[in-house]
Amino acid sequence: MRGNQPVAAGQHILVEAEEFDDFGGWTLDSQFEMEMGSPYLLAHGLGEPVAEATTTIDVEQAGSYRVWVRAKDWVPSHHPGRFAVSINGERLPIEFGANGSDWSWEDAGRIDLAGGRATITLTDLTGFDGRCDAIYLTTSDTEPPNGIDPDSRAWRRRLRGLPDRPVDGGSFDLVVAGGGVTGAAAALAAGRLGLTVALIQNRPVLGGNASTEIGLTPRGETGRLIKALSARSEDGELVALGLLHAEPTVSVFLEHQVFDVVLDGRRIVAVDAREARSGRETRFGGEVFIDCTGTAILGLLAGARTMFGYESRAEYDEPLAPEQPVASHHGNTLFFRTRDTDHPTDFPDVPWAVEVAKDYADLGGQLQRPGIDNVAGPIAGPARTPDPSIRRRMLKPLTHFWEYGHDLDPYTHAEHIRDHLLRAVYGTFSNVKTLEPETYANLALDWVAFVPGQGEFRRYRGAYVLTENDIREHRRFEDTVAWNSGAFCLHYPGHEKYDFRLRDWKWDTRDDKPFEVPFRCLYSADLDNLMMAGKHISVTHVAGSVTKFMGNGGQHAIATAAAGKICLQYDVTPSQICDNHLGELQKTVEKLGGAVGHPV
Repeated sequence: MRGNQPVAAGQHILVEAEEFDDFGGWTLDSQFEMEMGSPYLLAHGLGEPVAEATTTIDVEQAGSYRVWVRAKDWVPSHHPGRFAVSINGERLPIEFGANGSDWSWEDAGRIDLAGGRATITLTDLTGFDGRCDAIYLTTSDTEPPNGIDPDSRAWRRRLRGLPDRPVDGGSFDLVVAGGGVTGAAAALAAGRLGLTVALIQNRPVLGGNASTEIGLTPRGETGRLIKALSARSEDGELVALGLLHAEPTVSVFLEHQVFDVVLDGRRIVAVDAREARSGRETRFGGEVFIDCTGTAILGLLAGARTMFGYESRAEYDEPLAPEQPVASHHGNTLFFRTRDTDHPTDFPDVPWAVEVAKDYADLGGQLQRPGIDNVAGPIAGPARTPDPSIRRRMLKPLTHFWEYGHDLDPYTHAEHIRDHLLRAVYGTFSNVKTLEPETYANLALDWVAFVPGQGEFRRYRGAYVLTENDIREHRRFEDTVAWNSGAFCLHYPGHEKYDFRLRDWKWDTRDDKPFEVPFRCLYSADLDNLMMAGKHISVTHVAGSVTKFMGNGGQHAIATAAAGKICLQYDVTPSQICDNHLGELQKTVEKLGGAVGHPV
């Protein structure tokens, strides 16, 4: 076995929660695997305990087994996410998620098991986001490893009977990481050019911030291809997956998290991805790679240069930039929806949530349904009379005014950011019902996302860095491959009272005209076969506040798909396209529905 985490002598059974036979009312949450080590089951019941999750295991040898449960107390001072575990109907003597600790193994003592089949049950006790990662039964007294390091992962693989190394997932002309609108556009465009494509998406659905998990509508420059894939079915889901399944050369791999890359000098030759439910690791080979994750994950794994936060005003002479560089970024947003029922509805006391919400009692900024956001919501008490000193713009019911995490590392604190927003929403809802109990007696939470709309991460350093002045002045580029549109959308955190609300927001429409994006912003300056599309292209923070819109990212994606075709056809790198094949690239982009000579 690779690594330094041996399995002690005795009998050992590792039960990953994501492999339960029946989730019941629990939800698979795999979005923080790179941060905390594993997908887990989440009891996201909005205050109502969810149905039990169950599974059966094979006990090869009867004996006395010590039981460990990996859980998290997500508000250590109050323990809102408590749950119980039963084995063969016998409830273990501990309420999990109540030990005051972050992700850790809790020792539940010993239980005698006969050989044969045994049933394990997870019972939610609160409805407030209890979480279970795994259950480990062992006849030894050795504590299981709690880390997310390679040795701990090797320990899990061995107990699950998984191969020590990624299995071969095939080789493709083009590998696209990230299945948001941008990644779906890149894969669809490349498939229509006849390329073999692997689209690797870490969620169970496509669309990213536009998916039913979040629900935004793509803004910016769209065009026929983006409009086609972002159309919605009756249930609100994007039709993108159906369009991709119709392309014979495109393969879609949902719930696969990219965790490593294989390099050959300045080239990526493969990416490794882990499937959420099974833990299987697969290696996808490719000739050309496009990063559409929004997190720049391929570049970070490969050691490519990136940029982060606000550049200083002096660095690029940008009017909207701060005097000094700021290591801050756009935060994450959690969407929600309330509804009026036909009968009085209770909501539990949530002092642990009101700690964050304080006296805030304005539920504006709701998502009415996927594709319709920025909707007004119930308001109670003093919130009915807004402070006259607040700018009118900041009184609008906008979804992104619920935002947190600007000054935290979005790669290592993502779960905390999501959880803080959950507390803000639950606490505000409680305040509204408590302040005006008669008015809102029938008010209920209809839906609260557990997947946040992602803000800003690191951006790639490309051959050119697009700036605010390039956009304002409508700078012309010989290598233009996309047009983008929209306003500079800058978010300023630091609300003096509510840290989950923006302090201020700038929406600078410039002259409302589209602007050019050069191809040099769409490939890494450090790797010969890596391109990027979406919010992490080579731009300053200020420029990125407009190029980040999903429709705009779709235009970058079309251009990179076209460039992938030319790279393969002529055996050239993206940087060499500018020297010898730029005209053909621009014509291919236009053929796919993108725009080069004029806005779409």
